[in-house]
Amino acid sequence: MAEIAISTCQGSAITPHLDDLARLRIRVFRDFPYLYDGDLTYEADYLRRYAECPESLFVLAFEGNALVGASTGMPLADDMAEFRAPFERAGFDIGSVFYYGESVLLSNYRGRGIGKAFMEARERHAAERGFSTVAFCAVERPDDHPLKPEGYVPLHGFWRSRGYERHPELATTFHWKDVCEPEETDKPMVFWLKSLA
Repeated sequence: MAEIAISTCQGSAITPHLDDLARLRIRVFRDFPYLYDGDLTYEADYLRRYAECPESLFVLAFEGNALVGASTGMPLADDMAEFRAPFERAGFDIGSVFYYGESVLLSNYRGRGIGKAFMEARERHAAERGFSTVAFCAVERPDDHPLKPEGYVPLHGFWRSRGYERHPELATTFHWKDVCEPEETDKPMVFWLKSLA
């Protein structure tokens, strides 16, 4: 494989890559555990929020000119109510939390340290801007889900190795259409946090 180049940009600087990022999200999130049956119209609206936020961050992985991975983040205070609400209920100062939107990487590029580079870039960005906590949420599927692949291993071990802790008291739901469903349904999401203090 050719060398992977990692670059970062903020806010509207992502605009030239939005279509590729939308397609990448749809492709990666189609797999378990997200099983996301995405469409480009929704993706354009979702990603627009990040592009319009000057404090957002995009970490992009390229092989040549091809986008093979990406991760995003933005201040939690600027994100959707579904993500802010659990922190507000728990009494957090949401202005101190930097939220990771997603981390997507094509399967044949995994195991090469790119995921670690994504985490490090977002943590550095958050710390340099004075955020004391970084957070993300992950979907939780039942162990007996019919579409769970044999041998599937969740990323919990990787996240813990990077210093993140699961906080089941911080939970929300988010809706999307699964590949096996006729319509959108709410999915349980639980937050993972790391202190930068």
